[in-house]
Amino acid sequence: MSRTLIRVTIEADPPDRLDKALARDVPEEAALSRSRLVRMLAEGAISRDGVVVSDPKARVAEGETFLISVEEPDDPDTRPEDIPLSVVYEDDELIVIDKPAGMVVHPAPGTPGGTMVNALLHHFGGNLSGVGGEKRPGIVHRIDKDTTGLLVAAKSDRAHHALAAQFEKHSATRAYLAICHGVPDPGDPRLRGLRGVSFEGGNVLKITTHLVRHKTDRQRQAVLFHGGRHAVTRVRTVEAFGGQVALTECRLETGRTHQIRVHMAYAGHALVGDQTYGGRRRVRGALPGSEAVMAFPRQALHAALLGFDHPVSGERMEFEAPLPADMAGLLEALRGKTD
Repeated sequence: MSRTLIRVTIEADPPDRLDKALARDVPEEAALSRSRLVRMLAEGAISRDGVVVSDPKARVAEGETFLISVEEPDDPDTRPEDIPLSVVYEDDELIVIDKPAGMVVHPAPGTPGGTMVNALLHHFGGNLSGVGGEKRPGIVHRIDKDTTGLLVAAKSDRAHHALAAQFEKHSATRAYLAICHGVPDPGDPRLRGLRGVSFEGGNVLKITTHLVRHKTDRQRQAVLFHGGRHAVTRVRTVEAFGGQVALTECRLETGRTHQIRVHMAYAGHALVGDQTYGGRRRVRGALPGSEAVMAFPRQALHAALLGFDHPVSGERMEFEAPLPADMAGLLEALRGKTD
């Protein structure tokens, strides 16, 4: 069995016990429950400053860093699959993909195949120098199954570590295009009075909250202001349609699970097509494209821009991906330009 080291930095307002704090702040993709973390503490798999910690009731402070050594079995089910990929850029260290809607990034119990990892394994043809001790691509960040757009994966350990550090420090640039219900308006008194919402220069809407898994629906995230994980999204309106729908640009300062979708819904501007967070609103009046809005089959969200420093050369790299056909077609319908 191979082992993967997961670095966890305790965020603001931590719970009063180590196991609760780790369960809150561990990356979502690690899929480590509190009960499993308690077992790992007992097994000596968690350390702080090089010293093993084992007491789940130990007190923690904001900014403390823990290393979790996760034992991972070699996954015999993750096999190369000949799935077409839209490659935006590739070199010896990394690859940038324009992901289509409907593709899951990483295999999971309910989705063992047909994922981007399966496709990348086939694309590389075994030409990987190893990530985490295995011949597999290093997934640095993820986007939801039904979100389209840019994603970078590492082909070596050094690239994986360097890229992961940039995402952790929020120095990577990520901008999404989203089509939402309503038009974010700095003159809207409802928004002005909403906790965690402010406006910056250029009428940029800033949403600052904490996010946590929903208490009753583990597939959703929820907004709160104490505990959870700090999350900041900035939203700029690009184009408005009859005061009922808008094309927006959303920039991530942090990158939490479902962050844009949750924040936009919290602000009263759920994404068109987002069945999880209330994006099935009716469109009133004679708005062009109203039927296309109601029929849109997924959240209208696209990772349009991705920037980072190359993990070896240090060169700043920036990539853009055009809107997918379904979102471009929706905008054309809203503009009244359909045939």
